[in-house]
Amino acid sequence: MSISTEAELAGMQKISECVALVLKAMREHCKPGMSTLELDEFGGQMLTEMGAKSAPKLTYNFPGYTCISVNNEVAHGIPSAERILQNGDLINIDVSAELGGYWADNGGSFIVGGAGSDEYQKLVEASKSILQTAISQIRGGVKIADIGKLIETQAAKLGYTIIKNLAGHGVGLSLHEEPHDILNYYDRYNTGRFRKNSTVAVETFISTKSTIANTGTDGWTLTGNRGGYVAQHEHTILVTGGEPVILTAANGIWD
Repeated sequence: MSISTEAELAGMQKISECVALVLKAMREHCKPGMSTLELDEFGGQMLTEMGAKSAPKLTYNFPGYTCISVNNEVAHGIPSAERILQNGDLINIDVSAELGGYWADNGGSFIVGGAGSDEYQKLVEASKSILQTAISQIRGGVKIADIGKLIETQAAKLGYTIIKNLAGHGVGLSLHEEPHDILNYYDRYNTGRFRKNSTVAVETFISTKSTIANTGTDGWTLTGNRGGYVAQHEHTILVTGGEPVILTAANGIWD
């Protein structure tokens, strides 16, 4: 959306802080031996207490308040009582919600228990640092394709691929708005530019092997076409004429 009033900015700040604090709390609450359903219900309760509604449920009737993906799952993992988290698992939590007519989105990957394989740790750190670099370059007038090129180039330098069929997107008055194509790679046909005073969700999908995310038999869970693992990190930001404002900074994914 394009922010044109103080009320709109306040609305986006409120929902962005909400999803950020829920993501942070879920990361801190996550422990080995816990089911992903238990973790999801913890997050769902927080959203309810804040007066917010789960965006995946509201928009797509998703079977969970949040998306929780583990190990080889790329995104859109369904919370389950049968999925018990183990020390060293690679987990991704994506939290998006609506509050007062405004929507925000954020997510992050991390290792259950705080320490895992070097492969997981390096992947998580790469995803975080690449997102930070990409967001720092976003301002009004910058080509969306150039940010995709930056993400793709940075990933390749570190020995990683990117997922090509998942993307960041505009957000604000709905979960997904224009632009729908904030890709992790260079698309020479995309001539769009970031607009000053707009709100967008920018996310990385950094992979050890895969380039495409395929939908599983449950109709939701995505896995990579070549196997391996994927780390995702995401912030909702306000595009300005200079440094962007990180509206979901409270999630602490860069801490």
